[in-house]
Amino acid sequence: MSIEATPWVLLRGLMRDRRHWGRFIERFAERFPGAPVVTIDFPGNGELHEQRSLPTIGETADFCRAELQRRGIAPPYRVLAMSMGAMVAASWATRYPDELEACVLINTSLRPFSRFWQRLRPGVYPSLLKMAFFKPDARESEAIVLRLTTASRDRGVLDDWTAWREAQPVSTANALWQLASAMRYVASRDAPRVRMLVLAGAKDRLVHPACSRKLAKAWGCEIREHPSAGHDLPFDDGEWVAAEVETWSHA
Repeated sequence: MSIEATPWVLLRGLMRDRRHWGRFIERFAERFPGAPVVTIDFPGNGELHEQRSLPTIGETADFCRAELQRRGIAPPYRVLAMSMGAMVAASWATRYPDELEACVLINTSLRPFSRFWQRLRPGVYPSLLKMAFFKPDARESEAIVLRLTTASRDRGVLDDWTAWREAQPVSTANALWQLASAMRYVASRDAPRVRMLVLAGAKDRLVHPACSRKLAKAWGCEIREHPSAGHDLPFDDGEWVAAEVETWSHA
């Protein structure tokens, strides 16, 4: 299979699913017209919201591998993943490097490279505690997520995000399973034998962009930093992400 036809596998983060890519999938596919773009929901999220989330990042990576095989999509793959999804991609690349031709890691935070107060910025703790213990309704919860994860003031997506949360809610237990798996995961200090690009949003309120910088330095990866985007970089500027990945892929 030529590199131009190698599938791109897109992985989202904590408690989000394929619908949250929004129009980014279309923008990205336009940059890679010969390559299938494949999205996967983790157990506990989206179409799989009734399943129990997996206890470790490694098990979630193995689920993705098995799901691709189930769909008849054979390796090699290229992976674009953000936040917790990028942890899954890192685990995959470390353990099965021959399956991956490239990885793009967006706004992730990995032990042992970053401190806990960088991996989850203290300023977001009150909002997360409110969501955990005071159980705001779906719209208010999604408004909190929008504020924490994007630099956009466009609230037009709230109707969609609220409807998705109501139709396929992530249970409290699954949210905790996912958070625990992300907090426990420890990446290898040795860089995986996979070509990697790190992307970061300089205005990320959830994860300090220093996490991406430290990862790129430790693993010797190229890094690109968007000056005004937040944690959900594909939402804030999907065209920029697609263009950066296209340029890097053809370098």
